[in-house]
Amino acid sequence: MKLAFSIVAASTLLAAVVSADDPARLTGEYVEARTAEVFAGGCIMNSEAETMGRQAVMAWRITTGSFKGVAIDGLTVIAAVAGDRNLGMREMGGEAPTAVKAIITVDPRATAAQRDALVALVRELSGGLITQVVRVDTAPVRFATSPTYVEVSASDTLLLTVNKDMKHDPSCGAMQWFTPFTQMAQSSMGVAETHSFSGSGLGTKWSAPDKRSAFWGTFSY
Repeated sequence: MKLAFSIVAASTLLAAVVSADDPARLTGEYVEARTAEVFAGGCIMNSEAETMGRQAVMAWRITTGSFKGVAIDGLTVIAAVAGDRNLGMREMGGEAPTAVKAIITVDPRATAAQRDALVALVRELSGGLITQVVRVDTAPVRFATSPTYVEVSASDTLLLTVNKDMKHDPSCGAMQWFTPFTQMAQSSMGVAETHSFSGSGLGTKWSAPDKRSAFWGTFSY
């Protein structure tokens, strides 16, 4: 009995030591929306593949953790991105975009070090999608979730409202064509009821409402 207790105690202590030695795990919420459907029938996908899906919004709200040694608990960062091709076609064997520009908006509560960490986070967690950060802004940001919606905004130039309840319409052989740009712990698809970017710097502006073009959920890194 004493031996069994000692083994359990030693295992618990070892787990605690390993946990203490590990860098703080980064966890939080994530949402993205594109200008092309991520869940659609082949007829819609064929019509959008070459001409749409070149723009997207990506947003992270950090719950807890640090990045590059900087604590960023509770902060939000948002990226508006635009490429020269459909951002997701490489998943289907098509040509990947050769240039993807981003404007990153950082939570105004962030310090200079946190700002740099959040920008680095976007570049790393977007999996190499972004080739050029055109500008980094500090402006009022919003990332709010409810049982039915995710709402994101940056100043008055970026708006995203995602309905979590996406109807899986079987018409036209509808299926999921793409996966999120970032690795997620849990993800679901949603309807981007509002999705627009009216800022400058990307060479394009867009409004793509009422599309099954969104992913939302949690991430851990």
